[in-house]
Amino acid sequence: MEMTSRLPGRFITFEGGEGSGKSTQIRRLAERLQAGGRTVVVTREPGGTELAEAIRGFILSGAAEPLGPEAETMLFAAARADHVDRVIRPALERGNWVLCDRFIDSTRAYQGSDGVDAHLLDSLEKIAIGEARPDLTLILDLPVEIGLDRAARRRSGETGPADRFERETIERHQRRRDLFLAIAAREPERCLVIDANQSQDQVADAIWQAVLQRVNESVN
Repeated sequence: MEMTSRLPGRFITFEGGEGSGKSTQIRRLAERLQAGGRTVVVTREPGGTELAEAIRGFILSGAAEPLGPEAETMLFAAARADHVDRVIRPALERGNWVLCDRFIDSTRAYQGSDGVDAHLLDSLEKIAIGEARPDLTLILDLPVEIGLDRAARRRSGETGPADRFERETIERHQRRRDLFLAIAAREPERCLVIDANQSQDQVADAIWQAVLQRVNESVN
């Protein structure tokens, strides 16, 4: 399989709706790769750098929402550009494995479902990421209602209210799920849908098999 990244490292992104278990599965994959001697960088979007984390807080609080979806998209792009420049690209240049919780496809699904023009999304994506494109994107998919219930139960043990995206309607979450699945169908060479409505062990095994089959390097 031809790799989409032209950098020496390996870049895997995790996508999906609220409550799909991305953080848990990233941790489990990182542990498995590290056990095999790989150097792994785990990061997230928006975030990963001091500037990007500040933008994350601004967006997730809902403070950016009155600016409109286009302006919010530009904030995501600014955070991503800093993240790629300071964290992702340097790690890939060192030959590391980078596992990222959300990346370009979340912008396509979330801001795309809000009506942001596809040409604007494409232009900002090219500027922000350059050649740092994922080798493999794992889309953790499950019914919206189940994901939101999981997210609510997880949040019950934390302080603070639901974030700006978790508060939105079922219909908006369903549109995003549909867009994630459409992206996977359009780019099957990069994307793979994982059934996240299984046990954590089953999901982790499916992810590991995907890495073995889809990434052009032995990880045994």
